[in-house]
Amino acid sequence: MKRVRIDFAPPSLARTLHRTGALAWSLALLALLLCAGAGFIGWQTMARQRALDNQLALVRAQSATPVVVLAAAPPPPVGAPQAAAINAAVMQLNLPWRALRDAVADATPKGVALLALEPDPRRFSMKITAEAKTSDEMIGYIERLKQQELFTAVALQRHEINELDPNKPIRFQIDAQWSAR
Repeated sequence: MKRVRIDFAPPSLARTLHRTGALAWSLALLALLLCAGAGFIGWQTMARQRALDNQLALVRAQSATPVVVLAAAPPPPVGAPQAAAINAAVMQLNLPWRALRDAVADATPKGVALLALEPDPRRFSMKITAEAKTSDEMIGYIERLKQQELFTAVALQRHEINELDPNKPIRFQIDAQWSAR
């Protein structure tokens, strides 16, 4: 027959301790040992930190002598040719490439073929070489370039008919000045 536990006693600490099994006691003992180990490791870490702080204070006290900082030698002077090359590169980098490209692209109709764009940053101008089928398309293209806000002056520099091509297109060159904002 199976043993039946009948207990009418009120709950108390003594009764709980008496009924606690061996597994619960071993888990509690393990937890207590882990806490003690963590406390010991924390105490050792704090002691090591204090020792390092004391060593740091000693080193700082010993190195209270002023630190001498040596100034770097001045860079060699830039020669005139090198300065000119640097300035030319800076001017090339500061060109408003996107605005120029967009203005030319907006003004270029389908009947005009762009052959070359040659900006001159010193004069704030751009030489545009293009081809058109007719002189009316060439004149219309120049007028459309004049209407672009970026360009302040647009002028036809030269034009010629390409006799070697069977379509005989007109090859022309435009000088477009842009504003140096």
